[in-house]
Amino acid sequence: MYDISYQKIAQDSLEGRSVDHKIALKILGGEGVDFLPLLDAAFKVRQEFWGKKVLIHVLNNIQNGYCPEDCSYCAQSKNSKAPIEEYAMKSDEEILSEAKLAYENGAYRYCMVFSGRGSSENRVAHLIHLIKQIKERYPLEVCVSPGILDEENMRTLKEAGLDRINHNINTSRSNYSKICTTHSYEDRIQTLKAANASGLDICSGVIIGMGETHEEIIEMSQTLGEYAAKSIPMNFFIPIPGTPLKPQTNLTPEFCLRVLCVFRLLNPRAEIRIAAGREFHLRHLQAMALYPANSLFLSGYLNAKGESDVNTLQMIKDAGFTIESEQNIDDLLKKMPGRSPSELLSPTELKGVSELRPTK
Repeated sequence: MYDISYQKIAQDSLEGRSVDHKIALKILGGEGVDFLPLLDAAFKVRQEFWGKKVLIHVLNNIQNGYCPEDCSYCAQSKNSKAPIEEYAMKSDEEILSEAKLAYENGAYRYCMVFSGRGSSENRVAHLIHLIKQIKERYPLEVCVSPGILDEENMRTLKEAGLDRINHNINTSRSNYSKICTTHSYEDRIQTLKAANASGLDICSGVIIGMGETHEEIIEMSQTLGEYAAKSIPMNFFIPIPGTPLKPQTNLTPEFCLRVLCVFRLLNPRAEIRIAAGREFHLRHLQAMALYPANSLFLSGYLNAKGESDVNTLQMIKDAGFTIESEQNIDDLLKKMPGRSPSELLSPTELKGVSELRPTK
């Protein structure tokens, strides 16, 4: 049995020493783990490199559906029967208008996502035009998720001003063929290698809750460290009706937080982002995820809706954090639609009949 020195694992992480493998396994297992000291250890590392800033990301499905891949978790895959809204690539005007909205809502990074296996030469040329337009108009970091791409095209996108390329590994090497068969885990790794060679920063994340073991969770975290992922989106599997993958039952809020802590301790300098499944799995413990993680998505995810913008920003403020943005969080909250922040928990708002007599 390994006892955990929370001060030591924080110090090891801060000084670039890997957390002991057996300690990481024990954290994921949960037995004998002191939850609040663990969160504090992860927060010490987060605070050292990121302070109390939260980076806001806004994701734009600039194309939706029509995907030939069979990723069993995804509502856009060819085997999915989920009733998604399918459309070809949005117009430039729509994409640029959404970039403007993202900036005005406090976004630090604007993420454009395609469906499909990869991007053609024509699409890369189109992306170059869009990236230049966005960077000229708004002080936004730009990330693109174009699928499998080679080094030459990545260099071209970098020269156009692209800040970061997204290509998630999603799960472990040994689990990959159970999740997808139309491309391989090695295809994804080769794309990360091409990104490294091109000099583009890498955003690459995982989906927790697809049948992976605790050993495989640690393996995924170490793999992302090996390829120097600057940003790691932490998705927690959302069982969307119509997708082939069956829901997992081991994702409690506390387990999700322990996973976030492990990724933070093993990747101390990376941007750890709370992504899809935040609301569904973390529930009332969402704010505690900001202690290991330092970024999140606003306005939803690839396929699923998210918490309202005003609730997310209010959560960040209430937890004592602020956002990395030219926009002030208080000003953003004032202009958000719906009730003002001061009214969200008004003690003078009395229960109505539907609350007092819910079964009548």
